[in-house]
Amino acid sequence: MRIQRRTFGKLAAGAAVGVAAPAIAQNKPLTIGFSMNLTGPLAPNGKGALLASQIWEEEINAKGGLLGRPVKLVYYDDQSNPSNVPGLYTKLLEVDKVDIVGSSYATNIIAPAMPIVMQHERTFFSLFGLAVNSEFHYKRYFSMVPTGGRRPKETSAEAFFQVAIAQTPKPTTVAIVGADAEYPRNAMDGARSVIKRLGLKIVYDKTYPPTTSDYTPIVRAIAATNPDIFLAVSYPADTVGIIRASHEVGFKPKLYGGGMVGLQATAIKTQLGPLLNGIVDYDFWLPWAKFASDEGRAFLKKYQAKSEAAGVDILGYYLPPYAYARMQLIAEAVTATGGTNDDKLAEYCRKTTFKTVVGDIKFNDEGEWNEPQVLAVQFQGVSGNGLDQFKDPKTEVILWPTQYKTGNIIYPYNPN
Repeated sequence: MRIQRRTFGKLAAGAAVGVAAPAIAQNKPLTIGFSMNLTGPLAPNGKGALLASQIWEEEINAKGGLLGRPVKLVYYDDQSNPSNVPGLYTKLLEVDKVDIVGSSYATNIIAPAMPIVMQHERTFFSLFGLAVNSEFHYKRYFSMVPTGGRRPKETSAEAFFQVAIAQTPKPTTVAIVGADAEYPRNAMDGARSVIKRLGLKIVYDKTYPPTTSDYTPIVRAIAATNPDIFLAVSYPADTVGIIRASHEVGFKPKLYGGGMVGLQATAIKTQLGPLLNGIVDYDFWLPWAKFASDEGRAFLKKYQAKSEAAGVDILGYYLPPYAYARMQLIAEAVTATGGTNDDKLAEYCRKTTFKTVVGDIKFNDEGEWNEPQVLAVQFQGVSGNGLDQFKDPKTEVILWPTQYKTGNIIYPYNPN
C-alpha cells in the first residue's frame, strides 16, 4: 500500500500544497493523517470523503493555512480491510509523526485503529463510526456522525421503528439480519433494545458471514417467518444483494429497510433504480432537509463541480458534508488552542459547540454528538436508472423526525 500524500484522481493538481500562499510555503506543514477506503467495498463512500477533505485543504491553504503553516493531508488506502488498519496507524504515528490523527470511514475500519491511537495517547477525530467508543470510553475520541446521544447504537433503529409504530394497523413482528461485523453488531444491539422498548416481537434474528455472496437462501429463510417489519443492517455489497434477492423471491413485509448502508451512494441508487421504491432507510443530510444550511449547500456545489472528474460519488449528499465538517472542527480546535497539543485539543473539543456545514455540533462525554440527528427516508417514484431524478426531493421523502417531514409514507411496502 503506497502512501498518497498529494494525488487522488484529477483533483490533485488543484489541491497540491504547492498552491499554498507564498507566505506559508516555506514553513513546516501541519500534517493531518488518516487511512481511507479508496479501494474495496467501502470505496464508493471513502473516495467522496477524501475529495471533501481535499476541498477543505485547498481552501485553508489559500487562506494562509493553520497557524501560519501549510496543511498537508497524509493518507493511506486501507482497502476497506480492517486488518490493514493497525499497521497503517502505527506508520502514521511513529514514522510520519502526523500532527493530527483522523479515522477512515466506517465502524469496521475505525475500531481497529482505536488501540493504536490510545496507546499513543492521541486525540482522535473519527468519521462515521457507530458507537465505537462504547467499548473503549476513550476521553480523547470525537465522532463525526449524527448517531449520537446517550444510546448511539439505538439511534438509526429508532428512526425506522418510529415510522413503523405510527402505521395503522400497527405492525407487531420483526425480522432483523446483518453481517457478522462491527457496525451491524452494534446496530443490531441497538435495534433489539428499541424493539423491546416498543413491545414488538422478534421472529428472526441472525447474522451472516461478511464474505456472503448469495443472499437468496437468507431472504427465503426470513420470508418464511412472515415478519411485518424487516430490518437489514448491511454494508453496500450486502445491501444490493439482499434487495435483489428480495425481489427474486417476492419478499414483501409491510416495512422494509432500516440500516442499509449503500442506498445513500449515488452509484448504488442509479444501479438499483426502481428496486429502491418503497424502501425505508436511514440518512443523515439531504439538501432539502429543513436543517440544511446555505453554507452546506454551498459546499455541496463546490463538491459537485469536482466530483465527476475525480471519479467519486457525483451528488455527495451522504458522507462528504461530514468529512468537510470534520476538517472545519479540526481547524477551529487547532486555531483556538494555538497548536496541536493533544491535551488541549481534547479539552477544547469537550467544551465547545462547533459551527459547521452540517450544523452546530456539541460532544458528550463519550465523544458522541450530544443530540442525534438521524432521518428515516423512503424512496418513492424512482423510474429507470437516471441520475437527475435523485436530485428531486420527491424521490427520497423524509418521514421522520416529524419536524423535518417532506411527505407521507407509501405503506405497506409494495415494490412492484
